Amino acid sequence: MIMHSVDIDTCDGCGRSTGKLQEITGNEFCPQCTALARSMQQEPELMQRICTLIKSDLRHPHAGSASCGQQTQRELPDVLDAVRFRTRDRELNTWYVSVSELEGDPVEIFASTAFDRDHHLQSRISNLTTITRLVSLILRHVFLGEVLTLEKTIKQLHRSSRQKNDLPDMLTGVLKRYVHTPPPAPTKAEEQTENPIIQTP
Repeated sequence: MIMHSVDIDTCDGCGRSTGKLQEITGNEFCPQCTALARSMQQEPELMQRICTLIKSDLRHPHAGSASCGQQTQRELPDVLDAVRFRTRDRELNTWYVSVSELEGDPVEIFASTAFDRDHHLQSRISNLTTITRLVSLILRHVFLGEVLTLEKTIKQLHRSSRQKNDLPDMLTGVLKRYVHTPPPAPTKAEEQTENPIIQTP
């Protein structure tokens, strides 16, 4: 099976590849989606009124009756308290595990070793990075209400990879096939082609 290289730096909102992303409650948004997200955060009554006017309940097609705004999501502060643990694996390599806490709850977990440049440990380190990134994603979902998506999962797998064709890189290539990116908005020229103006005599 041939794995194609993929661009993972995409907006969590629209799903399209973009340049600079801004983080909001654990999500990474393009400028357009950032503006929309900020409006939804700061002016929920206005957004609800607009939804009513355009007859939209903002429900995800697979979310049943759960509508936008019903789940409270907490912001992840820039600075967190952390506890570091030192442990050893079965080959007596020393590892350091740091747990970031918010009000006593674990919200992120990291692991490192003094031997991170050891070629023989690269595969193990990439797998460990994958585990800690995915566990951190789950912890933020459990304790902060962060929404989990396939795109976020793929992004964390991609960022865990340390070598081409290691386990997280292979998982990224497979799961990327299941991402359905919204089609780009048509240009004015395309709209005129699809809906030609008919002049009546």
